[in-house]
Amino acid sequence: MTSDTRKGPQGVAEAEAFAADLDVGARNPTGWQGKLIALVALVWAFAQVFNASPLPAILAQATGQSWIYINSDVERVLHLTFGLTLATLAFPAFKQSARDHIPWYDWLLIAAGLYATLYLLVFQTAIADRPGLWTTGDVVASAVGLAVVLVATYRALGLPMVLVAFFFLMYVFFGDRDFFPDAMQWKGASFSKAMGHFWMQTEGVFGLALGVSASMVFLFVLFGSLLEKAGAGNYFIKLAFALMGHLKGGPAKAAVVASAATGLISGSSIANTVTTGTFTIPLMKRVGFPAEKAGAVEVASSTNGQLTPPVMGAAAFLMVEYVGISYLEVVKHAFLPAIISYIALVYIVHLEAEKMGLEGLPRQGIKRSAVQRLTGLVLGLAIFCGLSLAIYYGLGWLKPLLGDWSLPGMALLFFAAYMVLLNWSAKFPDLEIDDPDAPFTALPEPGPTAKTGYYYVLPVVVLIWNLMIERLSPGLSAFWATLSMIFIMLTQHPLKAMLRGQGMTDWGRGWSEFLDGMIAGSRNMIGISVATGTAGIIVGTVSLTGAHQVIGEFIEVISGGSLLLMLIFVALFSLVLGMGLPTTATYIVITSLMAPVIVAVGAKSGLIVPLIAVHMFVFYFGILADDTPPVGLAAFAAAAISKGDPIKTGIIGFSYDVRTAILPFLFIFNTELLLIDVTPLKAVFVFIVAVVAMMLFAAATQNWFLAKSRLWESAALLLIAFTLFRPGFWLNMVEPEFTERPGAAAYAVAAEMPDGADLRIRIAGPDFDGGHTSSTVMLNLGGAGDGESRFMNAGLMTLEEDDKTVVDGVTWDSKLTDLQTQFAFGDFDDPVVVDAVLIENDRMPKEVFYIPALALLALIAWLQLGRARRQTAAV
Repeated sequence: MTSDTRKGPQGVAEAEAFAADLDVGARNPTGWQGKLIALVALVWAFAQVFNASPLPAILAQATGQSWIYINSDVERVLHLTFGLTLATLAFPAFKQSARDHIPWYDWLLIAAGLYATLYLLVFQTAIADRPGLWTTGDVVASAVGLAVVLVATYRALGLPMVLVAFFFLMYVFFGDRDFFPDAMQWKGASFSKAMGHFWMQTEGVFGLALGVSASMVFLFVLFGSLLEKAGAGNYFIKLAFALMGHLKGGPAKAAVVASAATGLISGSSIANTVTTGTFTIPLMKRVGFPAEKAGAVEVASSTNGQLTPPVMGAAAFLMVEYVGISYLEVVKHAFLPAIISYIALVYIVHLEAEKMGLEGLPRQGIKRSAVQRLTGLVLGLAIFCGLSLAIYYGLGWLKPLLGDWSLPGMALLFFAAYMVLLNWSAKFPDLEIDDPDAPFTALPEPGPTAKTGYYYVLPVVVLIWNLMIERLSPGLSAFWATLSMIFIMLTQHPLKAMLRGQGMTDWGRGWSEFLDGMIAGSRNMIGISVATGTAGIIVGTVSLTGAHQVIGEFIEVISGGSLLLMLIFVALFSLVLGMGLPTTATYIVITSLMAPVIVAVGAKSGLIVPLIAVHMFVFYFGILADDTPPVGLAAFAAAAISKGDPIKTGIIGFSYDVRTAILPFLFIFNTELLLIDVTPLKAVFVFIVAVVAMMLFAAATQNWFLAKSRLWESAALLLIAFTLFRPGFWLNMVEPEFTERPGAAAYAVAAEMPDGADLRIRIAGPDFDGGHTSSTVMLNLGGAGDGESRFMNAGLMTLEEDDKTVVDGVTWDSKLTDLQTQFAFGDFDDPVVVDAVLIENDRMPKEVFYIPALALLALIAWLQLGRARRQTAAV
């Protein structure tokens, strides 16, 4: 928590200021200083858009001036330069610091930041020629740079992240001292070596995280900011209320849906809370929700907004680099858990409304029968699915049809669709931002409300086209989507006026919204830019000292080698660390320290855990920390609007969110939830089963299903939910999953496997601590051949010796490089060997166990329906 917000806000206006203070900076001076902040933000936004476009490469080739094209290293430096400058300009240093002007000491800090960053650009050739041989000037610039980064981090993100970074710095310099436990000590580093490592190279501040922030995250955050300023945020809120406000606890359900939609354009849970909560929380209170529960629903919804692709609190783009998979793969893996989490939250809200006997808000127009409502729901789902399929397969069909003309062809189609949807929108009044304190009479009709903003979907279609069909990079895809959004912003108001017969007026409004969106996008990026820079200090410490091995071994020891216990410790570590750090920083720190260890411990216990599952696990618990008392800042913002107690709001919000925390544990053991190695038909089946299981889990923890549950019924619902989530657990108890064959038969088994087959083996041998260890790995054997060549194809160098299959090491291009840190290869007296070959057994389908689970569910439903009818009759 920043020094400006210790007491928390006291009302709606204060909540908005509170969110601004945390996300974009509280300082808005008048006069030339205010214009300077806006100008720096605008220049940053335009520079990022220009550099993401194809123009630099085209101009560099046309003019022969290579400096026009900015490489990745320079881009990172300029990105941090703007971030540090705006952090100093927009975020006051202390609570008592001026908000209406920039004090003199901030100008000195800006100068120091410019000196340290621009030093890298001015002397980049000389620095590249003396790697590791740092001069006094290098060391001074590095020390100044690190100091400015930490000060900017304190301003934008508060003290906790600075303390974490400071602890890691102390470990670098004093890791050989006695006040560190023997198991954690290392030899230490000189001041010159550490400063060069953190600032002069790309292993510290200017590392991978900052590079991702500069190349991808900025464009997506800017895209979301432009969508918000164009009116999409208000449209999503109004549409959610029009669709769901009439249901039981309708405003709360609408808050969940609106926050999910707002999560598409906002990576900040606090901004999401204030944006949607200003409208949703008063309406939740109006239909009967207590202040704390109304705030808690908004907090839980808004924090979960970071789960929603495409932005995901910037973590999606970091996963691309850390896990080594494409952005589309990350979105695919994140999609199902995000949808399940939101469905579970809507259901929790429904159960709360049922328990309190709450109704929805009145809707305008004729009341429809249950059959009409059901028909409308089915029709709506059919239209949504049809549009989704049309976008996916239609766009895929257009690409080969248009050929080399795909870009101009799609531009024409975009313009035609835009004009059709805009003409539709022009027939209805523009949506206004409502006053939450004004009297509320009835909900708007969903049809007219939806038609006012269908064209906001077009830039998202452009994004999908470029990512999925054109297969462009995330940064370039976001550029074209941003360009289409800018076109809509500048033209929507004049074209609507023309279509309404009012002439081509209102041009100024579009330009004003465009400039506001560009400025807001840059200010939204301040925290992310400095967070990724500071996280680079932590990641640089890990690479310099090997701290991840030390901490990993410590966690492994206290967990006793149990993967489940280790996951619990990592979850708690993520929650505690995430209380003071933004989600992105928590994700970077925990995955840097723990991701390889979780994979290794899983392999020792025979479970092959995909790296993406570990990263998603950490990400989920980092998000939960945003509403974890006593620091949960989103809870303070929501409580300001609801006039409730912030700590109680945070506790209730956390209790809602923590019910979805079962998902990360489950997709570690059941990777089908991440859509890993599943067919499209199987994906639909997995989705339906997972939704039912999550709803049953929510019902069990709420102690209410169709009526108030008895204790045994809640326990049974938990058992049913577990069975639906992980039927393989029961199947493994009935039939073993694998048959073990001796390691000596490894070559024979490999030679018999078909082309492209995977072979699971267990490797055992000496480690670097004088003991023995084991690890289970999956080998992709490639094409047909003898056993030795197929093992080589899979990345293992092996030989047969004395009835053993000895592992000599991994190949240079192997994906099994983690084995080099686990095993001491090359010991002829005690070699590393293939201990066993694990052949998967032909077993009955694990889904068989759904039958008794569903039978038990039917029994509980029958009992509760009868009890509910008797209670209704008695009333």
